[in-house]
Amino acid sequence: RVYPARLLGHRVPSGGAVECLLLESAGPGLWTALVHPGQKLKPGARVRFGEGPVAIEGEILERHFNGRRTVRLWREDGGPLDAAVDAIGHIPLPPYIHRDDTAADRERYQTVFAQARGSIAAPTAGLHFTPAILRALNARGVQMVTVTLHVGYGTFKPVRVDEVEAHTVDPEPFEVSGETASAISQARQEGRRVIAVGKIGRAHV
Repeated sequence: RVYPARLLGHRVPSGGAVECLLLESAGPGLWTALVHPGQKLKPGARVRFGEGPVAIEGEILERHFNGRRTVRLWREDGGPLDAAVDAIGHIPLPPYIHRDDTAADRERYQTVFAQARGSIAAPTAGLHFTPAILRALNARGVQMVTVTLHVGYGTFKPVRVDEVEAHTVDPEPFEVSGETASAISQARQEGRRVIAVGKIGRAHV
């Protein structure tokens, strides 16, 4: 399930605009993130996202390649960070959608399969599925099982090499339950087709 991983705020104390895209957790309160403007946000820089009780404070800890930073985030009131991110964050829409996100995108930009919070993008090849389509497939005897895939920055990552074979695709966390694995194994043993859907270019299983 896509969460609002894009945070908009300002530098402290200068007030300059800051954008932060949370990529993955690096430990309690720590995140690997894409931060803009990267050149001005060096280790030790302080940032703030939002205002009021759900405001998020941040500090740049380390610089990495291509704008990535290790960032420490916290709430002054000690409340849960995920709740604050959900309250003030923005859905990180793909770069080919040329508009700002809206409140409706929090549900529109989800697949019908989305459950576990953790993706920064939807597996767009699965967006066309609807409950009605799933019911129709079930009525035709199609057995469906699910896996969990947290889509990461690799789906947005620009190609910076001349030959596409040299492009490195970031790994993405996934989980296959024992029940799903057993169902897939049984289908293969019986010679039935196994069709993976949801993510362009890569199978989920």
